[in-house]
Amino acid sequence: MDLGRLRALDAVATYGSVLAAADALHITPSAVSQQLAKLDRETGTRLLERDGRGLRLTDAGHILADHAARVLAAVDEAESALAAYHQDVTGTVTIAAFATACRGLLPRALAELAGKHPQLTTRIAETNPYEAMDALTRGRADVAVADDWPEIGLVLPDGVAHVTLGHDRADLIVPSGHRLAGAPAGPLARAVGERWIASPPGTICHDWLLRVLPGVRPDFLVGEFETQQTLVAAGLGVALVPRLARTHTVPGTAVVAVDPVPTRRVVVAWRKATEVRPALGATVAALRTAWSDRATA
Repeated sequence: MDLGRLRALDAVATYGSVLAAADALHITPSAVSQQLAKLDRETGTRLLERDGRGLRLTDAGHILADHAARVLAAVDEAESALAAYHQDVTGTVTIAAFATACRGLLPRALAELAGKHPQLTTRIAETNPYEAMDALTRGRADVAVADDWPEIGLVLPDGVAHVTLGHDRADLIVPSGHRLAGAPAGPLARAVGERWIASPPGTICHDWLLRVLPGVRPDFLVGEFETQQTLVAAGLGVALVPRLARTHTVPGTAVVAVDPVPTRRVVVAWRKATEVRPALGATVAALRTAWSDRATA
């Protein structure tokens, strides 16, 4: 069976439609349909059937799709093993990372990779940790950089390996004239009655805040920590900002230490099937160096 046709079937099974599969494979929907029609003829089996305006896998389609996933995983392992044999840091590495890592870590890491391995092409997809892990398992990303608060406990999918880059602390940011400005370190709960500026729902930072401060309902939902601090400077509320996201103190704000200190773990993860690939090892090493350089600075 042709691998390209198996990849088309696997994409339809994974993403649920021909349109979504075409988008993931970066080809046209008609090309996906043609591959599936050829696979029908090749196997002598009807693999998809009409479901309203769309298509769905038949029982035979599900059986072949399960085998196709294993075949494609074996191909990934074979390609990685061959690349490891040649020891060439080449090809393309796509990194899915949360926003502050894109700003605070990736520029240093990617610059190092460009200098040491000019034949390697790198790409970035900014996304939250939940989506990054999904992209990793589905093959849309080769490496995921994610933050994980202990109160949340990010679940790493089966078949994924990881290392911890380090731990990032967070501080309470308040307007400079706020009652807590200049106060000694204290519990985060003393700010529970404040107007809160927080990350949007569906992000791990939003989930963490609502878990550690039950009853808090943020008035401002903003993805960028820099914008959160600008709103704090305008006197509109308070925010909890990780230090990786703070390159400087925004005028009009004050930093209030929290005790115990809110701390998140920053991890880099990859699929075990590709871990012998030299390009992946070089990327992980560059990320670890970038974290170390940042910590030293």
